[in-house]
Amino acid sequence: MRLFRLLKIAAVASRFGLDDMVFAHEPSGRLARLARGLQFWRNLSAPRAERLRLALEALGPIFVKFGQVLSTRRDLMPTDIADELAKLQDRVPPFDSALALKEIEKAYGRPASEVFAAFDPVPVASASIAQVHFARLHDCDGGHEVAVKILRPNMLSVIEHDLALMDSGALLLETLWTDGKRLKPREVVAEFAKYLRDELDLMREAANASQLRRNFIDSKLLIVPEIYWDFCTSTVMVMERMKGTPISQIDKLRSDGIDLAKLSAAGVEIFFTQVFRDGFFHADMHPGNIFVHADGRYIALDFGIVGTLTDTDKNYLAQNFLAFFRRDYKRVAEAHIESGWAPKNTRVDEFEAAIRAVCEPIFDRPLKDISFGKVLLRLFQTSRRFNVEIQPQLVMLQKTLLNIEGLGRQLDPELDLWKTAKPFLERWMSEQIGWRGLINTFKQEAPYLARNLPQLPRLVHQALAQPAKADLQPQLERLIAVQRMQNRWLATIALLLAAVLGALCF
Repeated sequence: MRLFRLLKIAAVASRFGLDDMVFAHEPSGRLARLARGLQFWRNLSAPRAERLRLALEALGPIFVKFGQVLSTRRDLMPTDIADELAKLQDRVPPFDSALALKEIEKAYGRPASEVFAAFDPVPVASASIAQVHFARLHDCDGGHEVAVKILRPNMLSVIEHDLALMDSGALLLETLWTDGKRLKPREVVAEFAKYLRDELDLMREAANASQLRRNFIDSKLLIVPEIYWDFCTSTVMVMERMKGTPISQIDKLRSDGIDLAKLSAAGVEIFFTQVFRDGFFHADMHPGNIFVHADGRYIALDFGIVGTLTDTDKNYLAQNFLAFFRRDYKRVAEAHIESGWAPKNTRVDEFEAAIRAVCEPIFDRPLKDISFGKVLLRLFQTSRRFNVEIQPQLVMLQKTLLNIEGLGRQLDPELDLWKTAKPFLERWMSEQIGWRGLINTFKQEAPYLARNLPQLPRLVHQALAQPAKADLQPQLERLIAVQRMQNRWLATIALLLAAVLGALCF
C-alpha cells in the first residue's frame, strides 16, 4: 500500500512540476536540467504556488490539511506560497452512511437504533477527519437533540502512511534545497503530525470542548455545546446540537437584526479572553466552525485543535501587546530580550527601530486597510535579522490571529482593533500586577503559607540544635529569608484588613 501511495505522490508531483521547484534549489543545477529533459511535455507556465496548491488538493484531505498548516507558517514559507495555500479548503465528500452506522455499533456494542431515539443517516457536515450526523437521545425530556461526530474509518493507518511519506519528503528537501535546513521541513511535519494525531482521538476533542464550555459557562458572548460524556468514545463524540447562522452568511445575519459591528468587537474580546485570562484558546476559528445564535452570541464548534499558553507566555505576550498598542516599541524590544526570545546581547535601540518600521504604518487605520499576514511576515523577517527564536507554542496563536483577521474583515471592515483590544489588555494587566493581582496571588499561596508557617519555629530549633557545620550558615540564611517573606505577607494582609475595616467604618 505504501509503495502504491508513493507512486501516486510521485506522479502528482511530476504532473504539477513540484520536482522542478525542489531541484531548482539544488546547488549544481544538474538535477533540474535532467528533470526538464526527461519531462519536456509538461506545462509549467502556472505560478509555482498555484501548482503546489493544486498538487496538494489532488493528493487528498491529509495533504490539504498539511497545506493549511503550512499557510500559517509565514516565518518559514515564501509569501506567494503562504498566500496561495491559504485558499485550501476541506472539501471532502462524506463517507457512506452504512459505514457510519457500523462505526457507531463498533463503538457502543449495539446498533444506533438502540443508542439513539432517532438518527439521521444523512451527514450535515463532512471534513477530512470526521463527519457529523444529527440525532436524538432517549431521555425523559422528550429526547435531547444532539450532533454525533464520527471518525472516518481506518483513518489511523492512512494517516501514518502519509506522515511517513511526508517525513521522507522533508528529509529529501533538507538534502537538496539550499534553504532546506533553515526552513526545517522535518520539524514542520513533526508539528503537523502531533496536531493530526490529537484530532484522531475524539475523547480529547470532547475534553477540549468541555474545558472551553466551563471557561465561558456564564458568558454573554460565546456559547459552547454541552458534551454528553456517557456517549463519547475515541471514535464517536456526542454533543448538544447548536442552532444558529453560519458566520459567513453576512446578509442573513443582517436580516436577522444582528449588529455586525458589535459582533466583530465581541469576537476580539473572546479571543483575548481565551488567550490572556485562560491561556486556553480555540485554534481553528475559521468561518466553518463558527455560528451566530439568534441572540447575537457566537457559537463555537469543532474543538480538535486548541492552543495553550503558560503564565510566563501570557505575561510576556500581554506586555508586548500593551506596549505595541501604546506604540512603546522600546518596551516591545525589551520584553523580547527579557523573555529570552531575543539574544541577551541584542541592541535595544536597533531592535526598537526595526519594530517601529514594521508597526508604525498600520496604526490609526481600520481593519480593512491592514493585512496581519503582511505585518506578521515583516515581523518574522525582522526576527530573523535579530536572531529571534520562533516560539513553537505561539504558532497556533498566529494561526488564530489570521483567522480573526478574516472574520473581522467580513463582519466590520471599519473595526479599530487597537481601540477594541487595548482596554481589555489594560484591565487584565491591572488584575495581574495591581492590588487585585496581589490578592489573587495571596489566595494561591495561602495554603502553602498555612502549612509551612507553623513549622518554622521547629525548623529553626532543629537547625540551631545541629552541630556546627560548614553548611549551617546557608541553611540559616534560607530560613531567615523565608521568615522575612512571611513577615512581608503578614504585614500586607494586616494592611489590607485595615483598609477594608476603614472602608466599612466610613
